[in-house]
Amino acid sequence: MAAPYRNQYHHSLAHPDAYSDDEDDLELDNLDPVTALTPDPNRRSHDWGRRLPPRILQRFAAARRRPREEDEERLVGDGGERAGAEETEEGAHKRERSDADAPLLADDEAGAERDSLNAAGRPPRRKGLLSRLLALGRSRGGAISLPESSRADGGDDDDDLSSSTRTLSVGRLAPSSSLPPTKYPANAISNAKYSPASFLPRTLWNEFKFFFNLYFLLVALSQVIPALRIGYLSTYVAPLAFVLCVTLGKEAYDDIQRRRRDGEANGEIYRVLRFEEHRAEDAEWAGRNGGASKKKTGKGKRGKRRQASQEDDEHDRLADVEREEQDTEDVETPTASFVEVNKPSKDLKVGDVVVLGKDQRVPADVVILKSFSTETEKLPAYDPAPTPSKSTTPSAGEGSLLEIEGQPDPPDSELQTEAANALPLSDKTTTPDPSAGGEAFIRTDQLDGETDWKLRLATPLAQTLPPSEYPRLRLTAGKPDRRVNDFVGNVELLTRPHWSGEHTEGIEHSLLLTIDNTAWANTVLASSTTVYAVVVYTGPQTRAALGTSASRSKTGLLELEINSLTKVLCFLTAALSAALVVGHHIYTADFTNAHPGNARPWYLNALRFLILFSTIVPISLRVNLDMGKSVYAYFIHRDQGIPGTVVRTSTIPEELGRIEYLLSDKTGTLTRNEMEMKKCHVGTVGYGGEAMEEVRGFVQAAFDGFGGNGQEGRLWTPSAGLDDSTQTSSGTRTRREIATRVRDMVLALGVCHSVTPTMEEDPDTGDVSTSYQASSPDEIAIVQWTAAVGLQVSHRDRRSITLTSTFTGQVVVRVEILNIFPFTSESKRMGIIARFCKHADRAKISEGDDEIVFFQKGADTVMSSIVVANDWLDEETGNMAREGLRTLVVGRKNLTQETYEAFKQAYQEASLSMTGRDAAMARVVKLHLEQDLDLLGITGVEDKLQPNVKASLELLRNAGIKIWMLTGDKVETARCVAISSKLVSRGQTIHTIAGLKRKEFALDALGPLQSRHGRTSALLIDGQSLALYLSHHKEDFISTAVRLPAVIACRCSPTQKADLALLIRAWTRKRVACIGDGGNDVSMIQAADVGLGIVGKEGRQASLAADFSLTQFAHITKLLVWHGRNSYKRSAKLALFVMHRGLIAAVAQAVFSVSFGGEPIALYRDWLLVGYAT
Repeated sequence: MAAPYRNQYHHSLAHPDAYSDDEDDLELDNLDPVTALTPDPNRRSHDWGRRLPPRILQRFAAARRRPREEDEERLVGDGGERAGAEETEEGAHKRERSDADAPLLADDEAGAERDSLNAAGRPPRRKGLLSRLLALGRSRGGAISLPESSRADGGDDDDDLSSSTRTLSVGRLAPSSSLPPTKYPANAISNAKYSPASFLPRTLWNEFKFFFNLYFLLVALSQVIPALRIGYLSTYVAPLAFVLCVTLGKEAYDDIQRRRRDGEANGEIYRVLRFEEHRAEDAEWAGRNGGASKKKTGKGKRGKRRQASQEDDEHDRLADVEREEQDTEDVETPTASFVEVNKPSKDLKVGDVVVLGKDQRVPADVVILKSFSTETEKLPAYDPAPTPSKSTTPSAGEGSLLEIEGQPDPPDSELQTEAANALPLSDKTTTPDPSAGGEAFIRTDQLDGETDWKLRLATPLAQTLPPSEYPRLRLTAGKPDRRVNDFVGNVELLTRPHWSGEHTEGIEHSLLLTIDNTAWANTVLASSTTVYAVVVYTGPQTRAALGTSASRSKTGLLELEINSLTKVLCFLTAALSAALVVGHHIYTADFTNAHPGNARPWYLNALRFLILFSTIVPISLRVNLDMGKSVYAYFIHRDQGIPGTVVRTSTIPEELGRIEYLLSDKTGTLTRNEMEMKKCHVGTVGYGGEAMEEVRGFVQAAFDGFGGNGQEGRLWTPSAGLDDSTQTSSGTRTRREIATRVRDMVLALGVCHSVTPTMEEDPDTGDVSTSYQASSPDEIAIVQWTAAVGLQVSHRDRRSITLTSTFTGQVVVRVEILNIFPFTSESKRMGIIARFCKHADRAKISEGDDEIVFFQKGADTVMSSIVVANDWLDEETGNMAREGLRTLVVGRKNLTQETYEAFKQAYQEASLSMTGRDAAMARVVKLHLEQDLDLLGITGVEDKLQPNVKASLELLRNAGIKIWMLTGDKVETARCVAISSKLVSRGQTIHTIAGLKRKEFALDALGPLQSRHGRTSALLIDGQSLALYLSHHKEDFISTAVRLPAVIACRCSPTQKADLALLIRAWTRKRVACIGDGGNDVSMIQAADVGLGIVGKEGRQASLAADFSLTQFAHITKLLVWHGRNSYKRSAKLALFVMHRGLIAAVAQAVFSVSFGGEPIALYRDWLLVGYAT
């Protein structure tokens, strides 16, 4: 960074007469770019970053032929902080070094003037060196810092900095003054209902908000009044206190168990890089030692020049200063040292760098810094001054990003504009190049329910940076947000600290961060890579936590009914008391008239009767019911038919028997998220099951003789395959045609995908196995099938794919990837343009290879219009769909070199469009490629169901429970699972509402479901249409949907799942149960009357938040139909028994009082009544 000012400095020395203070003079910005006098108002500045070391000022003071002492007094201050004129040279040198750490620059008035000019959009007037130094000398005191620029988080006006836009130092090693002290929340999971301070108030409120308990509290308090006292005070207070103690103890036990389970999740250990600041003394000693010999030589020469002329002396003194500076700056030391330590998840803090491995849960919202394979990591050496990244936008003479790298398009201009407006970015900000960063795949099904793996990229700025340099990274991120598919931020690489320990604010590079650089909490690293990631959001500020709702205390319907019945019994008690008071008044009228002073007031008699008849509503009812619930929970826990079931909320076991609506997640709940290729059809014949052996035979014969064992290493190509098939005379013509179709089908599936094979070694046996990484489990299942039938994907990079025959172990096919068109939910298809290579040698990859083929596969709804007309496609896809298989149609088109060049040119021009870029590129693909493709065949992939799902759903449906399936997955996937799981019965109509954008058409789409025939249909709706209904036609939608036997909602967000649960509860007043296994199901589970969580291999968050925890979906049948119904029946009978027992005592008391003329005298005294009523 020192080179610019050294070159200009020599120029000024060579022309001493040209030195002036005009605008063409040497600029202070060029002396040291990190000490710029005009701070960027859009970027955070820090006290420790913007200052000019005194050694720089002194160097230019010497160039002005001023005495050293005078310059120091002028530039550093008024001498009040100096030791005195008698200070030795050594002392002055030490003072110079110590003062180098003090900020010197710019006064408040100058800073305010510059800020106002910048705000007006005009750059400040550039001054000469002398004028600017004199301005500094006139500033207050001596050491004066630059005015601090506006903070990215809103400055002092923002009271809650942790919830606003944040700027953090990676590794948390920055000086304390570098960033504002902001306290971020702890990274802890908490499913507890109460805190130590709120436990007692909240629990008492939950008890006494019901009339049942409030009634007994008033009865107990009435015994404090002597005129109302029937017996001992303890006989009324003790039962109430006992009930409260039992309830509080049970609530405390349940909450302690939740905290214990939370502690297990929070105690999960992660590896963290702990950084320690590198000692500047070591670098300083090395720098000065290294330059000692040169400095000594320079001094000898400088003595001779001093005798020659005064100008030479000036030149040599400055040259010596430069030489010393050069020697010290050449000594590069790491910014920090680091060690790897273990930390529990709850102790992770914002700025920590965590190390993640395969199948490890991401503990917080992180930004990926680096991703590499533990076996094949070969990263380029770090360049202290790397060149800026090239733009990802292709030029007119280059291929597009898709053509070169085989990756999705970079963010369009609209996204860049939105990002630039949302955050304070440096003027050096560029868009990250996906090819420059490491790749990693994550699973997000626990967050958004989508089964497809997501590709994530490390930021190129940190991918090639050694971990010891991570403290130089400064990251800016937006405020916490619940949107899981949106993120905007930027990362800056600060300049290397000086050997003397000086921190500078210079920025070498700045890159934009997008959603592709992030991994949210509760996602899982799926690829065989090691990832370094910095924590950005923790605890309640993570996407997963913001998408969930706070837990609530759940009250069973039985308790609500008992509370209502209590009011009726209290009315009966009041009526009986009133009757006895009237009777007593009539009976004692003569005595009262004769002795008016001895009569007791009528209202006292009424109150005493109310207390005497309080046994009609026995206080022991709550105790008996709570004890019964504990017994029910014990029965559930020890049931061997549903092993592993845990009761987390023991207050609502009766609710299990009163469920009328069951809302279920799909991924991990109904399905295993394990795909398997079950069938394929090539037009004239289909294969499945044992018939796959015939496919293996066709593949073996098709590629026999190719590869390293024959034809001098030549590979299979379409022309070679044609020659081989024409020379083969075995079999009938029909069989040869079938064999050719099968070969082409398998070859297309082996080439047209986004799967990357990885080699993994078993640490125990040493065996090497091949695993696959892809964004979709469907593609992995298809590639595994091609390997099973004889054609294995053995290697893939961004430019080529290699296929190996499993029969010979030789490479038989290698293709060069020219373009790849990824699958999107809008296009519903993916394609690839491949050039076949004739030689196994990679060096000959493009010599004479002119056979280019376009392969494409996608949903039958879009591919039917792309492939050539046929008479079997619709029929066969319908047959597979009825079996619950996910179908893909495969097509092929041969391209000439001229055709491809024409497409390439048109595609490049479309990719350069500033508006409508994606649509223009799609039109080019459709015009040049997606027409008249040869139909090769259809694949049928099955999403494996959990054990006994079909029987369980049928049993629940027969029990009168209406089942809704809510998933974040695609429409096609949801339809197939609904059919395969028998959620939708065979022959039942599925009414689909998808892509609805205008509310005017919403009611018309519901019309067919409101007829008598439509009420027997199942509804399939996507998230976009559902959001429209919930916003504009909520009542019309829910009134129609609750009458249907089955509803499938796909592409649902966690919030929409919870909203549906709340809407069904509010509209129907029926009991709703929700079941799920992922973090994206927590909101839905907490919103339901009964939450059921499945302990899955993906995580325990849903299980921890649920009222009942299961190990598999099939256990729900016994839990609801057996335990739930029995618990409800037992509690109902127990409540009737206790009430009838209280009525018997009340009737006996009434007879006793009548026999004594209506006097409120107790029949049962003290503890006798307590013992009977309990």
